[in-house]
Amino acid sequence: CHIVNQFNEGLYDIIIASDENLLMDPKTKPLDPEKKKDKKRKKKDKEYGVSRGIDFQNVSNVINFDFPCDVDTYIHRVGRTARGDNQGSALSFVSVKDMDLLVEVEKTLSESGTEEDSVFKPYNFKMDEIDGFRYRAKDAMRMVTKTAIREARLKEIKQEMLASNKLKTYFEDNPRDLQVLRHDKSLHTVKVQKHLKNVPDYLVPQTLRHMRGMSDKPGKSKARRKNMAPKGPTKAEIKYKKRKADPLRSFESAGLVGGGKKKKKS
Repeated sequence: CHIVNQFNEGLYDIIIASDENLLMDPKTKPLDPEKKKDKKRKKKDKEYGVSRGIDFQNVSNVINFDFPCDVDTYIHRVGRTARGDNQGSALSFVSVKDMDLLVEVEKTLSESGTEEDSVFKPYNFKMDEIDGFRYRAKDAMRMVTKTAIREARLKEIKQEMLASNKLKTYFEDNPRDLQVLRHDKSLHTVKVQKHLKNVPDYLVPQTLRHMRGMSDKPGKSKARRKNMAPKGPTKAEIKYKKRKADPLRSFESAGLVGGGKKKKKS
């Protein structure tokens, strides 16, 4: 809830959520007699099923990287965008194993709506325009391991504990626990790949170049980048100034105080 509130306040532009298990209706799942007590305990917890009550605001786009597990989950996710008179879109990635779910969702939404056309529209784009990102995508996916995910989640939990107002009093009474939590080291270090930080111009598709102020002609864009580059001393000028400032390398000194002109050593 804290992160969602920060998103609503405009602190984040993108939020990645994984709420599939929380959104499933407990009534549709077979209940184990031994777990009935746990179910009653969870109902008393105010934060149980909190994902249903989260109010996302000003959401322009929803991307379902994993297709929702049922119709209700799809409606819940997509309903976060285009609220009221606002515009929005929902993009879903559908694999072969998800085709049955896609048909089920489309059938349900078609029955409830008045449109005769399909509620889903294919997202058309040129595959060759994004083919240059193939190796970058593989490098990024290679880093998403179970260990990395676990460590990332543990880091988030630690940050939530440190920022929790409820635990502030506890940490004041137990400063040792706060010190251990702050200095707890991660078990797994993810190697940062610097080449994924920025997208070079040659990878940007032609249809998106205008959004970055790029020209289709390589000469113009190169000249623009050259003009926009900050002007300053070159490496040769810096090296020359350092050499002149060092009397042992320039063989020049100011001489004695009040000596007047500089004297050249032989």
